[in-house]
Amino acid sequence: MTAMTEKNIALLRTAFQAVESGDLDAAQGMLTENFIANLPGSPGPLRGREVWRLGAQSMLGAFPDLKIEVQDIFGVDDKVTVLLRFQGTHLGAFQRFEATGRQVGFRSVEVYRVEGDKIAEEWVAPDLIGLMRQISPIPAGD
Repeated sequence: MTAMTEKNIALLRTAFQAVESGDLDAAQGMLTENFIANLPGSPGPLRGREVWRLGAQSMLGAFPDLKIEVQDIFGVDDKVTVLLRFQGTHLGAFQRFEATGRQVGFRSVEVYRVEGDKIAEEWVAPDLIGLMRQISPIPAGD
């Protein structure tokens, strides 16, 4: 592993720890000014640190005890790929679902591009269908 790859992996680990601890200012500071987010369902890339922050705030608002476990991480050149497991308690509204108080867990496969010492771009593929199944109302009769 090259020194650059090790540095990039350490940057991502630090960013995940900042999000988990709720320090969104620190995490946002690890992004380039023109950060690009590639999200499932978006018609195109979303740009800017604020877009990232809104998504992170949404997750932490719904799951304030969110834990982020890095299950696997590797890097090549300016890219880092991560397999994450998220766990938390659904204590706030998320998307169209009000808080259920349920414990949830889901995975995400994510790829990041690093420029210099900052995160410049992300491609994320969270298992939102699995998450929605866990927080959706249980149909009557079940």
